[in-house]
Amino acid sequence: MSTEKIVADEGAQLDFSKDMSYGDYLHLDALLNAQAPLSPDHNEMLFIVQHQTSELWMKLMLHELSAALTAIAADDLRTAFKTLARVSKIMEQLVHAWDVLATMTPPEYSAIRPYLSNSSGFQSWQYRCIEFMLGNKNAAMLKPHAHRPEILARVEAAWRAPSLYDESLRLLARRGIAVPAANLERDWTQAHTVSDAVEQAWLVAYRDPKTHWDLYQLGEELTDLEDAFRLWRFRHVTTVERVIGFKRGTGGTSGVGYLRKMLDVVLFPEIWRLRTAL
Repeated sequence: MSTEKIVADEGAQLDFSKDMSYGDYLHLDALLNAQAPLSPDHNEMLFIVQHQTSELWMKLMLHELSAALTAIAADDLRTAFKTLARVSKIMEQLVHAWDVLATMTPPEYSAIRPYLSNSSGFQSWQYRCIEFMLGNKNAAMLKPHAHRPEILARVEAAWRAPSLYDESLRLLARRGIAVPAANLERDWTQAHTVSDAVEQAWLVAYRDPKTHWDLYQLGEELTDLEDAFRLWRFRHVTTVERVIGFKRGTGGTSGVGYLRKMLDVVLFPEIWRLRTAL
């Protein structure tokens, strides 16, 4: 019997008129009708789908980061390792997504840019929550969401909460490793500042990984995560420069200039610095 006949017979035996189907489960009607190009240009569909799929991946990233934070706070590092590894893989997907957008040439983008008004990826509240959860706290980044109280509340909650790194340092302290009190209870809305004492705390685990295996592994999971995040940022800035050069961003930012500054932000500085001391 041919494969086509088997498939046809299987399909004939199924009745989707009453039971939930694949499309129902995934809400595909809503999902696939969420693309509404404003320009007459063919390439706008690429621009929309690129950003919509990125937002879906970021939704999953926030889901996993929240689970990782909860797990670390509960000393459940097995769960934390699983979720952090998944976040790193999600970032790889986001990195490769820029390869697709990079096929858009400057004239093609110029054809759709007037239709974008002031909309910009800079205004992505999910991305802002990710940055805050990873420790890049900046009160000024709340302003783009001030006109949406329900969204502002979610972003502000991430801004006020301990970051992934903050929870990791608290875990080190619970394991008996000396971490400065200033890193254990502080104003979580402020970004972490580099500390020699925090570096020494991580070095305890890195110099004796057999004794502190799970803490050592946590440090490496965080390193993987930031490594992937750096690649994401780098592909972002190079794609933007390739497509629009040094024009200002649609949301009012300096465009490539702003994105290049973000490349210098280090999320988990002591974990990177300790490598020199080993």
